[in-house]
Amino acid sequence: MSQLVRVVTYNIHKGVRGVGPGRSLEIHNLGHAISRFGADLVCLQEVRKLHRGEEKFFAHWPAVPQADFLAPEGYTAVYRTNAVTRHGEHGNAVLSRWPVVAHQHEDMSDHRFEQRGLLHAEMTVYGQSVHVLVVHLGLVRASRQRQLQQLCRYIAREIAPDAPLLVAGDFNEWGPLLERELCKAGLSSWRQKGYATFPSRLPLLQLDHVYARGLRPLRLEVPRGGPWTKMSDHLPLIAEFELPPLALHLAPAQAARAASQAQVIEALPQSVPALVSVAASGMLQAV
Repeated sequence: MSQLVRVVTYNIHKGVRGVGPGRSLEIHNLGHAISRFGADLVCLQEVRKLHRGEEKFFAHWPAVPQADFLAPEGYTAVYRTNAVTRHGEHGNAVLSRWPVVAHQHEDMSDHRFEQRGLLHAEMTVYGQSVHVLVVHLGLVRASRQRQLQQLCRYIAREIAPDAPLLVAGDFNEWGPLLERELCKAGLSSWRQKGYATFPSRLPLLQLDHVYARGLRPLRLEVPRGGPWTKMSDHLPLIAEFELPPLALHLAPAQAARAASQAQVIEALPQSVPALVSVAASGMLQAV
């Protein structure tokens, strides 16, 4: 029986709206909003790990990194830094309702003026391994094209072709370049237009996207108006997908082996401590 997977991608603008002395701290409002999405996975860009200047400026700056602060109760936060600046660090994050089995990062910087990266996390969703890539591409179109090509090479190198895959983030791209490059990796998205996410006050362009392989796109939603215009310069994009049963992804022998492994795991006593190992791929594995 197929299962629904609800994914949100959101560029949170480092939890601060505006610039200069009149800027406002929006991280607490963002936390309330994220907790109400009811999402399985929340993919975030421009997430602060720390910023010494903002910590001094705002009396209520969180005492923990923003990814941990924003994670609803029961979710796991995974964060990796893309950019190191004079006063701090920021990068991508994913907040997962499902167990996170592994995660790693790849630098995608195309030139020295923009530090960009890719966050790769693997989750167990409805008993299946699902890979999630969170990206934030560059401002220069030629850079984005090279980064998309790098993304496709990464997928071919790191992710099995029959593994369910989601790619979400701020692509800074609204034209045919995305479809042309990502279809090479077998990725697709909801095809209907009219889901502009930027700028939040008067959305004209869809810079934020969620692509999938091995999941069927069902619908998109972009919350608009009211507080959404104040929390970030982007609007969140909510995407829903259908995850087919495990047997539809795998050959019969693979499906039988996966089912057997799942039965073994379920039979383990709950008192067995968590084990941590390093896989041959170099990803951190948590069982």
